[in-house]
Amino acid sequence: MQLGTIDWIIILGFFALALIIGAVVSKRAGRSSSDFFVSGRNMPWWLLGFSMVATTFSTDTPNLVTDIVRKTGVAGNWVWWAFLLTGMLTVFVYARLWRRSKVMTDIEFYELRYSGRLAAFLRGFRALYLGVFFNIMIMATVSLAAIKLGGIMLGLQPWESILYASIVTVLFSSMGGLTGVLLTDFVLFIIAMTGAVAAAGVAVQHADVQGLQGLFSHPAVAGKLNLVPHLERAADGGFSPESVNLLVSVMIIPLAVQWWSVWYPGAEPGGGGYLAQRMLAAKDERHATGAVFFFNIAHYALRPWPWIIVGLASLVVFPDLASIREAFPQVDPSVVEDDLAYPAMLTFLPRGLLGLVLASLVAAYMSTISTHLNWGSSYVVNDFYRRFLRPQASERELVRVGRLSTVLMMLAAGLIALELRNALQAFHILLQIGAGTGLIFILRWFWWRVNALSEMVAMAVSFLIACYFQFVHAHLFPAVPLEDWQRLLIGVTVTTACWLTAAWLGRPADRATLRRFCARVNAGGPGWKTIYAEAEREGDPIRAQHAAVHLPSSILCMLFGTFAVYAALFAAGLWMYGEAVSAFLMTVLFLGSAAGLGTAWKRKSTAEQGASS
Repeated sequence: MQLGTIDWIIILGFFALALIIGAVVSKRAGRSSSDFFVSGRNMPWWLLGFSMVATTFSTDTPNLVTDIVRKTGVAGNWVWWAFLLTGMLTVFVYARLWRRSKVMTDIEFYELRYSGRLAAFLRGFRALYLGVFFNIMIMATVSLAAIKLGGIMLGLQPWESILYASIVTVLFSSMGGLTGVLLTDFVLFIIAMTGAVAAAGVAVQHADVQGLQGLFSHPAVAGKLNLVPHLERAADGGFSPESVNLLVSVMIIPLAVQWWSVWYPGAEPGGGGYLAQRMLAAKDERHATGAVFFFNIAHYALRPWPWIIVGLASLVVFPDLASIREAFPQVDPSVVEDDLAYPAMLTFLPRGLLGLVLASLVAAYMSTISTHLNWGSSYVVNDFYRRFLRPQASERELVRVGRLSTVLMMLAAGLIALELRNALQAFHILLQIGAGTGLIFILRWFWWRVNALSEMVAMAVSFLIACYFQFVHAHLFPAVPLEDWQRLLIGVTVTTACWLTAAWLGRPADRATLRRFCARVNAGGPGWKTIYAEAEREGDPIRAQHAAVHLPSSILCMLFGTFAVYAALFAAGLWMYGEAVSAFLMTVLFLGSAAGLGTAWKRKSTAEQGASS
């Protein structure tokens, strides 16, 4: 595509702004590792919330949604909509607990919660496994989208897209640390959402689409609009196997199993990763909770529809992969998949708007990559380099190591990105690697028997099962193909059984560690009664620094919050569909759930204040 002068001005101006922000805060970020990785623990909820949303909106996100919509329709998005349950549980339970822990990274948590050499080994190993290996895989999937975007819109070779997209990102993220990332994310999110809405507006005005009414009535789109999977009748009167499999794979399994059992970046059960990093950087518990609440509302209720609209419009303009290949012969045929339809639709943008949308996608890329670089670097520096290699390292040395690690991780991610093919493929690989580990991240705060061995077992077993399904199963049992949801269910079942066995048979953390953990965090619930009772009998009762979390009212808040966000999401879609009655009912459900949440929150606060007094 040919960019006009105004397009280049917008893009280059955006790059300059990001670099200026990084340069302005570089002095503050370089003072200490705490400033570089958690911004001195003094960030407000709104800035942290915007950063969380910006990070989870990357260049590959609209590609992934487009891939899902083209393959399984709007209802296919339940594979990630189901993670809202995880998010709301984090809002009303885990955000406060993370802020109370006062660790610098969620990996440091291992030596707060567990004891002995195995806890130390787990901390060091997870720092490299998540901070380097897993983190690089995530950045590679994001960079794959940059490759496809550059190939479609600018005619760049894959290596050129990676090089140009990463240079500015590495510069400002290594200069400004987390503060630079947060401030830049605020601007990036506004630009990214403006571009997403603009792209949807242009898509529905395409000559083949003819507005929203023309889009929703088009034969290629009509069967893709259901908000929940539709069961179709087969010739024998029963339900067709294909529709049953779709219902199970994209809705039942995600809602019944996936949300609590799978570790996935940005939707970790119990919080974690870069979300935990932002909760740890909050001013206090209230700001940590507010940040995650804002993130979940924006991520699930406000953002999806512009991407969905473009994905649906692409079915009209590019009905199959052959049409995409024909329109873009310069693109490597090996990467032409359904996720390529999103950048393909952007080629119809007029000048000026083209520069804005392209800048918005670059902004989305930079916000995600910068976060993952800073987050992964915090593991390398705090939980490996300082903990095991150089305990006496100065703060300036730690910052230098952090900046060096960002460059090396970006290089590795770019190389791996050249080997991937589509966003949905990478999504399922990451889900399978984390299958079965989620429940342990939920229960370790509330059950004293969870130990370091159980975490090691969960991590090892889930990874081995993922490798088996990815590289071995098809060769050993070619006549027994498995759907992605079947693989996930097997991985969850086996992994959960293994780590629960390790929790029962393994040695718990020593009593002193468990008592210190209770005193600092005071998670509440029945799982700590043994520890509190022992301390009472020994005449040394645990003196908690905070009021215990009231779990029943917290879970009630979670449910009301979940219904409110889902209702808002569906109401927006149904109003656009023109289904006024259903849209009105969803709007009423949203208002009722929001009111219920307010009442439940007041009861929760009253119960916790009463317990503390």
